[in-house]
Amino acid sequence: MGQWPKAEIESAFVEYQQRAAEAGTSGNWRPWADLFTEDADYIEHLYGTMHGREVIYEWIQKTMSTYPGSDMPYFPIEWYLIDEDKGWVVCQVWNRMRDPGDGSIHQEYNITILKYAGDGLWSSEEDAYNPMRFGTMLSGWEAARDAAAGG
Repeated sequence: MGQWPKAEIESAFVEYQQRAAEAGTSGNWRPWADLFTEDADYIEHLYGTMHGREVIYEWIQKTMSTYPGSDMPYFPIEWYLIDEDKGWVVCQVWNRMRDPGDGSIHQEYNITILKYAGDGLWSSEEDAYNPMRFGTMLSGWEAARDAAAGG
């Protein structure tokens, strides 16, 4: 048995998902970033490693406030696993673009590893994905957006 009950880890993961959904639609990433410990690490394979809650907040707020992040407000979870012994959640996150105007769905996934720290907080997040697949998805979304706009 791990340090925390599975139900506690799962509850923290539900809150993580809710805050990501709210941040994606509101543009305010502060409540989401506040789910990390003060000394948390965020490993993002394209952008590098961020150390500390404030650095994570500054990065995510900037990244998701500028294109293409500003047009990627939805993050549905396809599946997840909880490793109670380690206190980890491993999940597949869809990064979904806004409707380009024709009702089509454009998304690409990443695999996320979250390390739980207790009290509803996370000490680490690591996102792994293929940037080339994101680029292809983005190109398709832009073409659909332009076609829907009559361009």
